[in-house]
Amino acid sequence: MAVARTPRHRWIDAALLALAEGGPEAVQIESLARSLGVTKGGFYGYFADRRALLTEVLDTWESRSTADVLARVEHEGGDAMRKARRAAELTFSVELRPVDLAVRDWARRDAGVAERLRRVDDVRMAYLRELLEPVSADEEDLEARCLIAFSVAIADRLVAADHGTRTRTEVLEAINRRHLFARAPEAP
Repeated sequence: MAVARTPRHRWIDAALLALAEGGPEAVQIESLARSLGVTKGGFYGYFADRRALLTEVLDTWESRSTADVLARVEHEGGDAMRKARRAAELTFSVELRPVDLAVRDWARRDAGVAERLRRVDDVRMAYLRELLEPVSADEEDLEARCLIAFSVAIADRLVAADHGTRTRTEVLEAINRRHLFARAPEAP
């Protein structure tokens, strides 16, 4: 009877978890094998080396963070506000946010990763522009709204400040009402 190989996606998922927890330095073949409860020999059936795994990790993060999110949001449907909220929920979910933050940190030290991050963020911003365009008065207003929304989505959980008598949820709702989806005044 043949012994089943550890599926390729399990190596990638374990590497994504390691990346989220400790950055790219934590993505080590031996430690991944230990976490999977297998020998590292199976790794080489799928990947030439660690560098190939890291490329696959970034490919998987990119796909899950863009194409998969956008397909799901469009499939679920709704108005622009619902789609934008759902895209943010999925993009910055418990599973994807830690990886996203690790990739952002990694991008500060690696030009190739920075370029990939730029590409992912460009896809995200383009989708947000498409959703916000109907409520925006002009290109400057549209770009400001998109940057506010994107910045809040990325940094929300990184900011530890209190908001006086308001909850974080109330403040985020106010941002949505006042800055993102409120119809902009017509230009004179």
